[in-house]
Amino acid sequence: MLPVLPSKTSIPWKGVSSNCVSIHRSTYKNIKPTLINPLKEEPLKMSSNNDPIVIPMAERRHSDLPETNTSDPETLTKEAVLSFHNISYRETVQSGFPLRQQTRVIERLSSISGIMGPGLNAIMGPQDGSRSLLLDVLAARRDPSGLSGDILVNGKPRPANFKCTSGYVPQNDVVMHTVTVRDNLEFSAALRLPMTITRDEKRRRINEVLELLHLDKEQNTKPRSKELRKRTSIAVELIAEHPILFLDDPTTDLDLTTTTYVISVLRRMSMKGKTIIFSINQPQYSIFRFFDSLTLVASGKLMFHGPARDALEYFTSAGYQYESHNNPADFFLDVINGGLCDTEEDGHEAGNYEELFERKYQATKKLANMYAQSRLHSDTRARLDQLLGQQQLDRNSAVETTCVTPFWHQLMWITYQSFKNIRGFLLVTAKQAVITATLAALVGIAFQILKNGCIEVYIRAGLLYLLTIFQCITSVSAGELFVIDRDRFLHEHTSGYYRVSSYFFGKLLAELIPRRLLPSTIVLITYFIAGVKTSMSSFFAMLFTVMMLAYSASSLPLSIGAGENAVAVPTLFVTIYFVFMLFFSGLSLYSGSLLPQLSWIQYFNIPHYGFKALLHNEFLGQNFCSEHNIEEVSRCHNYVICTGEEFLTIQGIDLSSWGFWENHLALACIMIILLTITYVQLLQVKTLEVLRSRGRNFLQLFN
Repeated sequence: MLPVLPSKTSIPWKGVSSNCVSIHRSTYKNIKPTLINPLKEEPLKMSSNNDPIVIPMAERRHSDLPETNTSDPETLTKEAVLSFHNISYRETVQSGFPLRQQTRVIERLSSISGIMGPGLNAIMGPQDGSRSLLLDVLAARRDPSGLSGDILVNGKPRPANFKCTSGYVPQNDVVMHTVTVRDNLEFSAALRLPMTITRDEKRRRINEVLELLHLDKEQNTKPRSKELRKRTSIAVELIAEHPILFLDDPTTDLDLTTTTYVISVLRRMSMKGKTIIFSINQPQYSIFRFFDSLTLVASGKLMFHGPARDALEYFTSAGYQYESHNNPADFFLDVINGGLCDTEEDGHEAGNYEELFERKYQATKKLANMYAQSRLHSDTRARLDQLLGQQQLDRNSAVETTCVTPFWHQLMWITYQSFKNIRGFLLVTAKQAVITATLAALVGIAFQILKNGCIEVYIRAGLLYLLTIFQCITSVSAGELFVIDRDRFLHEHTSGYYRVSSYFFGKLLAELIPRRLLPSTIVLITYFIAGVKTSMSSFFAMLFTVMMLAYSASSLPLSIGAGENAVAVPTLFVTIYFVFMLFFSGLSLYSGSLLPQLSWIQYFNIPHYGFKALLHNEFLGQNFCSEHNIEEVSRCHNYVICTGEEFLTIQGIDLSSWGFWENHLALACIMIILLTITYVQLLQVKTLEVLRSRGRNFLQLFN
């Protein structure tokens, strides 16, 4: 809901007029608001006979944005002014073959300066990656090694943990859609607010944010629609009450109605004194008219920076022709892309890509030089010099992540949220349980049907081999545990929600253990139907062995998947590994031992250790030639193995208790090593993401 402002007059937007003004929060100070629904505002009326567009605008002072007392930054308690001085950003990329790679340095941003205060600060530009890169650099979300220049907050150097003390809404919403809107906000409040804040105070903040974003009626709804996910993403960033909020293309993939609503939400927040900085691509006029500050960037260079209401006058005064029916945002992008110029065309159309690229390059170069020589740039530089002053800035570019809650608190909430996430997949879990139980029952029944005294030893060993195969194959899907939540982990960890260690152990305790425990226990249906060794000690030994095999097998896809951003690669690799290892385990079952040249494989064979432990537990002390089946055995044509010890000896398995526990020790060591690799990859996942981002930017540069 937005206040209705008294309009000075209806001004025709044609060419340039000094009366073309926009709305700023200072206009609201002495006005009693009347609430209306922003989605029901009258649309722009386009005339078909080239009449000028009639746009009601509110009067605003020329010096309203940005406004701050630069001589006393401490006076700003809840508001923040972000200034950036000669920002440049360089990336080192490598190209060519692995042994003949060439290294080159690309300047992605070049000498960009500006100031952004409370209000809506929009960053626009063509889709060359410059606008999102500038936003990420200002938000401390990029590798600082390539950054040069100064970034100040209220006239002071940006703190090293700035990314933890400012809000950031990524382009791809990372809220958890399997829990409710309120659950997402409670998770953010629990981890981003200090422990000194009481539970009642946290609940009050959550209710205020829900009311501000009109989410109070949808707080118990799961955020599945794009509009609801976007508002929820903004809401979780408002919990911490940071004075600066960054948003990366918040209107991407949204329809006009949803886009208008999202911008109205941001405008409502800016009226409360927040500095809203966001990138956006070609907004419609109904969106553009709310902007307070506009920054135009292209090819890493600054085309314009200043009040949004002055942008049209700036370009038209330079000779660019603006048509009355054109959208100002489209007009600016046409100018930047070289689609418009200030002289008459010679009638020659750009007929190929090279000419289009050259035209855009010349237009960008000209606009950057024009802005550098403009009065607007001089005024901005003067204000920036006042902010910078004579102080000696700390040039340390280190960026750190700080958390306001202890490890145990983070672990508790991550575990709690993960259990809630599992509840969102109850139907899927139930289907998996039914399928697993059905397969287990069918295998047990088949064992009873095929039971034969002559080959009972090999049938029983084959049954245990099937259990080993099942545990390994069902463990392949564990690799997605850290992959599907990769973007959420990167965002939340970078924003100071939790440490890597608490996230790692929380996900293992809440998701990996319960998900692998279910198939491990259901498979034991086969154990009872088949009628294998029925003593209590043997039962629990088999259960323990199956669980150790399941968790050890699951740790392999985890160690590979944690460093990937797609599930397909680790799944394929792990599947190939298990196919080969199970083949060698089956080969040793029927041949008695592996070939000497392949004996080394058993040390890296996870199924081999689990299968040996199951055989030891099942066959030790067994007698298959008892009195009740002596007649059946006597009719067998081939040699019959009568004792379990004889079969274990043929398989080369130690008959002592160490022959059983050595396999569990090996599985435990493998699991610890692979989980350690998983944890290390999670620690390095931010670095890997930076490298991938550089590669994408390098390719985007040539596209």
